[in-house]
Parts: sequence; C-alpha cells; structure tokens
Amino acid sequence: MKRIYEFSELQKQRRSIGTSYLEFLRVPTMTAGLYTLPAGSTDAQKPHKEDEMYYVVRGRARLRIGNEDHPVAAGTVIFVEAAAEHGFHKIEEDLELLVFFAPSESS
Repeated sequence: MKRIYEFSELQKQRRSIGTSYLEFLRVPTMTAGLYTLPAGSTDAQKPHKEDEMYYVVRGRARLRIGNEDHPVAAGTVIFVEAAAEHGFHKIEEDLELLVFFAPSESS
C-alpha cells in the first residue's frame, strides 16, 4: 500500500483524468482525495454519509454549511459532519482542496 504522496504528482494525475476529484487513498477507516473547483463555478456536491475534512491548499471562496456561510482561503481547515448540507460558492480564485472522509466514503 502506498504511504507517501507527492502533491504535484496528485495534481498531474487529477488533470490527466480530466475530473474535478481524484481519490488517492481508500482504506476502511478513511478516504482521501484532491478536489478542485475553478473560479466562478458552483459546487454541486450533495451531503455525504461520512464526516469530512477539507484543507484549502489554494484559492478563495465561501462555504455554506447548513445556514452558516464562511470565507475560506489557503490554509483554512474545515470540518463538515456527516449528512450536513454544504457547498462552496462565490469562488473568486481556483480552489484546490485536500479532502478526507471518515469512515471510508461510500459509493
């Protein structure tokens, strides 16, 4: 099982498959991925069955969790509990996020 990841390689891999999300780790207790949203776009994700953490690698936007709205930028760490309505919006600069689900994300 791979234990060390180079962020630049994850970025290249995500770009090569042409999707906004690249899952790079899945074990029974956790899933990890790289998620990107371009400036001006809207996040269309739905609530998840798992708890979720984000680390904002780069970019600026707002994140709505339930009825609360929060500014996010590089360096922000975010926790979203399972089943919570949430999504990024007003994306001013391309967002690049590390995402962690616990337990492992269900399909």
